[in-house]
Amino acid sequence: MNKLKYSIIVPAYNTEKYIDKCLKSIFSNTYKNFEVIIVNDGSTDKTEDIINIYIKKYDNIIYIKQKNMGLSMARNNGVKNATGDYLLFIDSDDYVEKNLLENINKDIDDLDVLRYQLNMVFNDKIIPYGEKEFNVTNGIDAFEKIVRYKFIEMAALYVINRKYYLDNKFEFEKNVYHEDYGLLPLVIATAKKVKSINYLGYNYVQRDGSIMSSNDTSKMKKKMDDMLFLFTKAIKYLDNIPNSQNVKSFYANSIIDKYNSLSDELKKEYIKKIKDLKIISYLSNDNFKRKIKKILYKIKYEVLK
Repeated sequence: MNKLKYSIIVPAYNTEKYIDKCLKSIFSNTYKNFEVIIVNDGSTDKTEDIINIYIKKYDNIIYIKQKNMGLSMARNNGVKNATGDYLLFIDSDDYVEKNLLENINKDIDDLDVLRYQLNMVFNDKIIPYGEKEFNVTNGIDAFEKIVRYKFIEMAALYVINRKYYLDNKFEFEKNVYHEDYGLLPLVIATAKKVKSINYLGYNYVQRDGSIMSSNDTSKMKKKMDDMLFLFTKAIKYLDNIPNSQNVKSFYANSIIDKYNSLSDELKKEYIKKIKDLKIISYLSNDNFKRKIKKILYKIKYEVLK
């Protein structure tokens, strides 16, 4: 298994405070057959200066500099330039454990997708989020297990066979929030061989102003629109995958969760869209369906039975 090569894709945008720790953790890995594809997404701070230090020191870096086009385009460009057997997506403000690749390589065994776990980092306080592991199974069965996990669709927690990824023409949707939500459940569901290991290899850093921790209400409408768009695309894709009801339910439940975070005024705007897309019909839990129907009824919309 030592012959396997890993392509680690690191998008970077104005992360001068964090990228050194990220890259240092990657290059500290004990398993050495990897390449790092750094995609500078139009940074205007000193991110590039730090990247250049690593370029001078290591010969397994592919450096891509692009105008600011967002996380999805940075990842997609990284994939296009990858040459490894497996893909990993690491955010430049997070960091990994030094034995990450070594532990992955022990279990990869010609998989389409391998899932591993994370630590949440709050001001250097580390909270582990281990999950129950499972042996190799098909994508639909794997998703039914993974859907019980936290951080279900987080791209950084998946190691993906590059040939499998390219053969299925997967890519991150550009210019949207929730790009992981749009893609990763489909990557899992389509796979023939998926495995999960309870290895805490990724350190997910929470910081002020990060996209994931932000509650900026001015962005809520855009986020909701993006989720509805991604939901529509996902359902169309999943219609061609047998036994994918639980994956569809995940998408529908996520829409309802996002809806519940909206202001009362926005709820009135989006409830008709939820009805028109028949999102309730994809919910798997009858009690949850009844609860949502009551919410809809309160604001005087008739709901499909």
